[in-house]
Amino acid sequence: MRKLIIDTDTGSDDAVAILMALLSDDIEVLAMTTVSGNAPLELATANCLQTMEITGNIVPVYAGADRPLIRERVHAQNVHGEDGMGDMDLIHPTLKAVEGVHAADAIIDIVEKNPNEVEIVAIGPVTNIALAILKAPDTMKKVKAIWTMGTAGFGPGNTTSVAEFNVYADAEAYRIMMNCGVPIYIGGFDICIGAAAWTVKDMDELLASGKPIAKFAVECNEGLAQFNIRCKGRRFVDLPDAVTMARVLWDDICDVVPCMGYVCINEPATYGQVVLYDGSPLAGLNGFEDKPFGFSEPNCYVMKNFNSKLYKERLAKLLTK
Repeated sequence: MRKLIIDTDTGSDDAVAILMALLSDDIEVLAMTTVSGNAPLELATANCLQTMEITGNIVPVYAGADRPLIRERVHAQNVHGEDGMGDMDLIHPTLKAVEGVHAADAIIDIVEKNPNEVEIVAIGPVTNIALAILKAPDTMKKVKAIWTMGTAGFGPGNTTSVAEFNVYADAEAYRIMMNCGVPIYIGGFDICIGAAAWTVKDMDELLASGKPIAKFAVECNEGLAQFNIRCKGRRFVDLPDAVTMARVLWDDICDVVPCMGYVCINEPATYGQVVLYDGSPLAGLNGFEDKPFGFSEPNCYVMKNFNSKLYKERLAKLLTK
């Protein structure tokens, strides 16, 4: 059975991804760690606990970084609601996070006890992971793989024209993670929109199932649905973290291509951009052999050609089982 740590800034799309992992029969979630991002740390932790509680699959939860490594905090409560979960009065956890243990220390301890077995699924800013790498670099090289919802992929950003939120919230941490020597698998924002987004029909069908978990998944994303109505003029819910989790769970859901990824942290206009190069011949470049970012080889694998129809079918089956 595969062993996961889920690192999350639990907003409403994180909640769906968490449900997917906790409801999967062939996945053992060893722990969840929380970080400031979509919502402040305290809210992200409460949201994580509530989401876990509704599944009945209880695992340790560790609170972590309440701010980025260097920059000022940035949140996305204008998207996910003031509580990060649609402001639907859904969040009343009876469980508590483990006290006295920082998320980064929990990650280090779990990896040390399970060398070369643990996969980390990072669906928020990667501050906790960067802290763990800085504190225990040799231990963190024993991570089997890191899956990250981050970057704009091969499309535009969702926070600036070039930057995706999870990277923009702490690009310094993302650079540390990208250069840590562990296999990195990236779900970019480009595959998380369009056909992968829940339509009104998708949400109505989940609600009609009468299943509490499906109802929770839809209702906690009401703030996101309202945001999309305001910004795009129509009701839909894009779920980047769930799309990334889909590839973690189902390797036939999309392709992954090796890339060189360079994280921009210096210029304000490009802060948080991750420049991805897939080795295609370009003017002045003859593929990876030219080492455009100075890397000796690709440092990440980026998802593309996502099967939205299969994803929605499998997601609905999980949420309504």
